[in-house]
This record gives sequence, C-alpha cells and structure tokens, in this order.
Amino acid sequence: MPKTGYEFLPHTTDAYIAATGATIEEALEFAGMALFDVMCNVKSISPEITDEVEFEGHDEITLLYDWLESLLLKFELEGKVYSKFEVRHVKKLPSALHAAATVSGERYDRRRHGSKVEVKAVTFHRMEVVRKNSTTTLRFILDL
Repeated sequence: MPKTGYEFLPHTTDAYIAATGATIEEALEFAGMALFDVMCNVKSISPEITDEVEFEGHDEITLLYDWLESLLLKFELEGKVYSKFEVRHVKKLPSALHAAATVSGERYDRRRHGSKVEVKAVTFHRMEVVRKNSTTTLRFILDL
C-alpha cells in the first residue's frame, strides 16, 4: 500500500477498503474519496459546491462510521457527490470525538459521473483503526 491514499482489499461480495494517511484527518479524507470512488468516477467530479460536515463518535471506529454515513446520506438525500475532502480537525471532547470537514463537489449527474456500484450501507464489520510507522490506516467494508 502507498504511504498515503486508499486501496481496495480482496472481498467476495462487498467493498473492503484501507485508507491511509499521515494523520487520522488525512486517513478520513482518503476514506471519503474511496466511498465516492466505489459509486462513481471521482475524477469527473468538479469542486463547484462546498459543504460543511460535522460528525462524531465515542471512539475512532464510530467516528469513521459517522463520517462515511454522513457522506452517504448527502449522496442519497441531496444527490451530491464529492471529490475534495478536508477534515479540519478531530477533537477529543469529554464524552466523544468531534470532527469537522469541508467537502467540495457537485450535484450527481449519471452521464458525467458514471454509475459504478450502489452502496447500500456502511458497516461496522471488520472496521478498524491501525497506527503503524507514523501513519493511520482505516479499514472498513461498504455493503454493496
């Protein structure tokens, strides 16, 4: 795996992804990119609109889940796709981890963005956070 970025891992029926960054913020950015890469051609998405996304979890696993779920809901409910992700911070609060991000993209257009695979849900199955050699890797499965 490259030092940073994402890759699709072997899985028989779903999308199993490893997103790696120098920080958890960067790893979350790559996880967001991978989510949209499963669904459409990310390279065809222009960063025309910008949205703010806040998410939280009681630990890093639930933070990752809430991030991916928030992005998937923006696609399903608002018809938006994104190609640029900036997770500004992950802060530890007394009862949870809180994060804020800026995401840029545009309204989904099947002709321009294509249609790869429908993501039905984000799952907790095999979701993990691994820190090694000054990188953070987030592994997760998307139910297709």
